[in-house]
Amino acid sequence: MARASNRSGLDDAGLLPLEPADYLGHRDRLRERFLAGGGDALADYELLELILFLAIPRRDVKPIAKRLIARFGSFHGVLAADAAQLAGVKGIGEATAAAIKAVHAAALRFSREAILDRPIMSSWQKVIDYCRAAMAHNENEEFRVLYLDAKNGIIHEEQQQTGTVDHTPVYPREVVKRALERGASAIIMVHNHPSGDPTPSRADIQMTKEVAKAAATLGIAVHDHIIIARGRHASLKGMGLF
Repeated sequence: MARASNRSGLDDAGLLPLEPADYLGHRDRLRERFLAGGGDALADYELLELILFLAIPRRDVKPIAKRLIARFGSFHGVLAADAAQLAGVKGIGEATAAAIKAVHAAALRFSREAILDRPIMSSWQKVIDYCRAAMAHNENEEFRVLYLDAKNGIIHEEQQQTGTVDHTPVYPREVVKRALERGASAIIMVHNHPSGDPTPSRADIQMTKEVAKAAATLGIAVHDHIIIARGRHASLKGMGLF
């Protein structure tokens, strides 16, 4: 049975309009377009509508999808937003925020599995794509390490530290210790700059040199230190900074 509406056309919670008659077929048409042409056949807000369908029945979700894109800047930004931020958008409740975060978690797991146990040289772009998906839209800095075997295959990946909007504490001795515990022959360090500028700071460069020096004494190579920002990244190795 459809939920009761008042004279204003809102649902009984007074939050969102129930779907008008001319919208009833919209969901089916959108699904058909997606199944026929995949994600590329849909605009960002339309793909977001498909996700919202999972948690919001019998309502016109297009305004919510557009509101989310406007608030977080992009489809990726919506998925990367935390649940509390999502819940601050009109029309988004706990169940809807959970549905969005579940899609984000699935995307990260898919990207992560695409890089594990594969030589980095044959999947470097996938490594960058995964790091962007995991870190680019975070509001605070975080530090991750990719652990590699003797054939440069990624055997493990983990978040080691989280920090503030412009600083993450990194302890070279702990980085090397974890590499030994993982049986790694080499590592790639990754952290994000929430400012949007991937330019390495003096502290970034100094820390990288300290880790590389400490790791070398134990036969562990530091292949790179990548800084991730929204839409951009920087390689300290590529810049010749260590």
